[in-house]
Amino acid sequence: MQTYLKERIKEVLTGAGESIVVRIFGPELSGLRERAHDVENALKDIPGLIDLHLEQQVDTPQVQVKVNLERAGRYGIKPGDVRRVVNVLMSGIEVTDIHKDGKVYDVFVWTAPAARNNVDDIRDFLIDTPYGGRVRIAEVADISIAPTPNKIKRENNSRRIDVHANVKGRDLGSVANDVEARLAKISFPLGYYPQLLGEYKERQAAQRNLLVASLFVVAAIFLILHATFRNLRLASMIFLALPAALVGAVLATFAADRVISLGSLVGIITILGLSARNGIMLIEHCRYLERVEAEPFGLGLVLRGASERLSPILMTTLCTALALLPLIVPGSIPGHEIEHPMAVAILGGIITSSLLSLFVVPILYLRYGANSGEPVEALPFQAASTYRGAADAGFGS
Repeated sequence: MQTYLKERIKEVLTGAGESIVVRIFGPELSGLRERAHDVENALKDIPGLIDLHLEQQVDTPQVQVKVNLERAGRYGIKPGDVRRVVNVLMSGIEVTDIHKDGKVYDVFVWTAPAARNNVDDIRDFLIDTPYGGRVRIAEVADISIAPTPNKIKRENNSRRIDVHANVKGRDLGSVANDVEARLAKISFPLGYYPQLLGEYKERQAAQRNLLVASLFVVAAIFLILHATFRNLRLASMIFLALPAALVGAVLATFAADRVISLGSLVGIITILGLSARNGIMLIEHCRYLERVEAEPFGLGLVLRGASERLSPILMTTLCTALALLPLIVPGSIPGHEIEHPMAVAILGGIITSSLLSLFVVPILYLRYGANSGEPVEALPFQAASTYRGAADAGFGS
């Protein structure tokens, strides 16, 4: 069982609704079917792989009409004439429309079912000749029933056939790795080759793109920290403490879903930004107390700064948690395939991020924050009062 959204996403990615898709390319349809059966036999005993089946590409009986040019020429009949008559008799043709009561009805000319369900009857169809007579279709064409593929699929100018499967009871990545190992052991003739597609491959591509984006985000966070503090030591201190804020996000993800999905990764990156903001807010307030209000650096300064930042940090944490509850409480329901794991990761991360900001960052600042910047002249009384009022009100939280 899977949700409609998840199935549609899979079909958009690979053209199939299954999690594992082995797409086999090759020049001949018969060779493709043989290779597909080989792949199916090689994968059927992989643990966790279920619903293993071939794409429904089979031969179906079809009436074939092959015009005999020599015999047709004796009667003055062109091949196109034969094809048009057979098409009308076998499939019908729209000849007009009837408009009645504001509706349009198509009018088709077609033979009776009894006249087209038998090959002998089809051979007895009459076709007009250019000279005014009639002749049986069997006199100018060969009528037979032959096996014909029900569909032929192509991709990148090559025929292809798929082997589909789903995963249950195991991690998708582990099953996909087993499938790749089995495919590597199968010998394919020249011109035939497989490709492993599906949710796992698309997730790998998305994770690679997200990893590249994450590196830029991490670099941007460090530059913002350095631009804010104008001190390499403080910026490095906060930056190196950020991974500790991700512990809650990772633990919450594995407790809820036991797998890191794309939504979880987005939530983890979000926690980096929230944790960096809390660290900036706390350290900047401590520096303000030291540089503007002349609070001597030491334990008293750190305790005062942490206590005054306690309210804004907790308010932000609680507001974020309340906003995420509607996505977490219902669970992984249809429509929340991405939002639910993201909300779980963010909720777990903001808990550890708040603890980090209130307990770990003050200790690190007490240890490494001494003489972290050149002293500046005190702000005018009005500006200092305004800044202090904004700080007390939680401005910037």
